[in-house]
Amino acid sequence: MSIQYFSKDCAVNADKRRCVMLDWVHYAGALEKAMKNCRSRFTLEHPPLRALLLGLAGALLVSSAALADDASASAAAPGSWQTHKYSFQFLGFTSTYSCDGLADKLKKLLVAAGARADLKSQPGACASGFGRPDKFARAELTFSTLAPLDGAAAAGSKPVKGTWRSVTFARNSPRDLQLGDCELVEQFQQQVLPMFTTRNVVSNTTCVPHQESGSIIDLKFDSLTTIAAAPGAAH
Repeated sequence: MSIQYFSKDCAVNADKRRCVMLDWVHYAGALEKAMKNCRSRFTLEHPPLRALLLGLAGALLVSSAALADDASASAAAPGSWQTHKYSFQFLGFTSTYSCDGLADKLKKLLVAAGARADLKSQPGACASGFGRPDKFARAELTFSTLAPLDGAAAAGSKPVKGTWRSVTFARNSPRDLQLGDCELVEQFQQQVLPMFTTRNVVSNTTCVPHQESGSIIDLKFDSLTTIAAAPGAAH
């Protein structure tokens, strides 16, 4: 015995009866009512069929909710640029950076996190020369982040159309980020990321001192930024 489903009607080969069947995307309630009118042994009294139809309806509801969440995640939000200046001194056990190397890494992280494109990340005052590792490497950061436009915004600040963008820090994201940078990502999250407007921050980063083996870079968050400030430059 077989049963076929159509968008408008259904046919049951057992007794050649036909019945009008509502479009199955009307979810479980409509499906139940329609199938009961078929008056065949393949009604929703049949447990496997009931489970199948209710499962399909549930999947549709979950998919609709997911689409709504995706839409809200990137919804536009007005904001204004806030400028920050920060002297970043790296303190770690596994990697040693030159001051210019540290400045380059931090620039990639700032751009990836959603800082405005005119940011500056410059080598700080270091005892070692250009390109030479320094245990006390320092970088001077000047960058702007987008803050929600509210009563706290600076008077006369120009509104900017912002958007929420998902950001992931992981190995090779942004490009050239390696396991040896694990402690740098940890320090960036603790000291610099709070200057950004973020939400849904999830960090599973684990850094093992003095070795790369066993270390994991896994930081995800949504950042309020602009389309113009997004992507590219971090690669």
